[in-house]
Amino acid sequence: MRNSPPQSILISGASSGIGAALAILYANTGVHLYLSGRDAARLRAVGEDCRRRGASVNETVIDVRDRAAMAAWVLAADDAHPLDLIVANAGVAMSGTAGEDDDTRVREIFAVNLDGVLNTVLPVLSRLQKRRSGQIALISSIAGYRGVPGSPAYSASKAAVKAWGEGLRGRYAGDGIRVSVVCPGFVVSRMTATNAFPMPFLMPAAKAAAIIRRGLERNRPRITFPWPMALGAWLAMALPPRLSDWLMGRLPRKE
Repeated sequence: MRNSPPQSILISGASSGIGAALAILYANTGVHLYLSGRDAARLRAVGEDCRRRGASVNETVIDVRDRAAMAAWVLAADDAHPLDLIVANAGVAMSGTAGEDDDTRVREIFAVNLDGVLNTVLPVLSRLQKRRSGQIALISSIAGYRGVPGSPAYSASKAAVKAWGEGLRGRYAGDGIRVSVVCPGFVVSRMTATNAFPMPFLMPAAKAAAIIRRGLERNRPRITFPWPMALGAWLAMALPPRLSDWLMGRLPRKE
């Protein structure tokens, strides 16, 4: 079943990658976009592209870890044009020489990838419930299906997002709120640009955004792609731990 196209959309992490691609894909005459990111220049460029496509765009440079600032931004957007779709997309992985056993970096990954999602969704959840409408897309990852030795903090943070979204879907379905968890594989972005290892089925961000949009239109509970990686992730969960540990241990480390 397809739903009406959203007219008021909020996307965190919209300055690059999937977030930027989704903003551009949804941009159209009559659409109101509320976009956030950390890089003002890149975010402005995305906003300008969306305006050329006819959308009304509000760009805000904000740190998703800032709970008060995020609440103010999300609620102001909802006050201006009640939100139809909220995409909690902002995320980080390990970068540079910082290892995943570095205390500061591990906490940063969880703060952005998990707290950032909570800070994007929770402020407006009760409003959606009262309106008995709205859709939420939580960007997790195929890495969230099973702990990955090469990036344990990243995979754990994405696993938490996945589980929270799955729970939200069941909890609020009766209130008219649609929740989908998105679990992409490797997508071209600033995050994957730092990877020095082969990335199977690496996908352009525009293609990933198109898959996500189709999934949201159909209100799919979980939007996982590409299918070969999705199958591999499912098998990794199904295998006995000793065997899956052996297999996962052979994956490249993000260093």
